Amino acid sequence: MVKPTKMRNRMLFQATLQTRSKQMGSALSKDLQKKYGKKSARVVEGDSVTILRGEFKGVDGKISNISTQKSSVAIDGVKKEKTKGDKFDVYIHTSNLVITSLNSNDKWRMAKLEGKDPTKQPKETSVKEDSKETKVAKKVEKKEDEN
Repeated sequence: MVKPTKMRNRMLFQATLQTRSKQMGSALSKDLQKKYGKKSARVVEGDSVTILRGEFKGVDGKISNISTQKSSVAIDGVKKEKTKGDKFDVYIHTSNLVITSLNSNDKWRMAKLEGKDPTKQPKETSVKEDSKETKVAKKVEKKEDEN
């Protein structure tokens, strides 16, 4: 049998990056909880959050960077100053945050939050097709300019 301390260390400190990424969850605000029927969600760059604990308690901001290694996030406007005057990002653990608004760019994530099957979502008109048409139009224009 494995000692509890060893098991805990494996789950937290020696976890794979994939597992660490799954552990990067944070609580949802009350209105988001009512809307989606979930208490927490994984944090993504672009989410707006409020800090609940620590030196920066009460500060609102957008997530600018995510570190799975530290299992914490950097937030816009949350910086500390070194003695020489340089400013650096402060990484805050995701358990000390509340998500106030979600970054809705990821359709898969939004479908999962709403409790729908993301694989059965209607596909949008892909951007690739549009870009091909514009490329063809540009080539035609170039040829006309040369003639």
